[in-house]
Amino acid sequence: MNDSQQRGTGRGRIRRAELLAVGRTLFADTSYDALSMDDIARQAGVAKGLVYYYFGSKRGYYLAIIEESVAELLLRAGTTHDLPPAERVRRTVDGYLRYARHHRAAYRAIATGGVGFDAEVLAIRDRVREDLLATIARAAWGRTDLPPVARTALVGWLSAVEGVTLDWLDRDGPPRDVVCSLLVRALGDALRAVEDHEPGCPAPSRTEL
Repeated sequence: MNDSQQRGTGRGRIRRAELLAVGRTLFADTSYDALSMDDIARQAGVAKGLVYYYFGSKRGYYLAIIEESVAELLLRAGTTHDLPPAERVRRTVDGYLRYARHHRAAYRAIATGGVGFDAEVLAIRDRVREDLLATIARAAWGRTDLPPVARTALVGWLSAVEGVTLDWLDRDGPPRDVVCSLLVRALGDALRAVEDHEPGCPAPSRTEL
């Protein structure tokens, strides 16, 4: 059995998941540069070689944590398909804020592009944005093939969401439900502006969103 096969066994997947859980806690409290592989191994209670075995390097470990965080964030955003559109949007935004609050370090890395200018983390961030745009578009219009004006409006709204969320985390701002309400209302305004230019993308009524 080669290395990749061993890493793919049930025991290997469990050990890898345990190491990722440790890493998420460590990177939540300590900056990337301040953590060494020795620190990581000591906190995980394993030999340093085991961390290298599963992730190759500290950067590989960090990227794996970000990828796992992205998967969880997108899962939270994408589990509202059986709800009416307006409630789906609210649940998606609330799930996004819940994730950001409970995984601050990972969220900051996703929203800002990671450590310095990290092309791989920026690529992950761009993928997250595209997936979230598709989620919101499906909730609003039941489609993901967006006219340019609709895409521009949603990109602007999502950029505002990221900025508001980062500030909310840094300043311990209003209650989550208040922030959610503000963001949902801003999305409703954006969707109504889209309809003014693109009748094929009808907006919800003000009583809905």
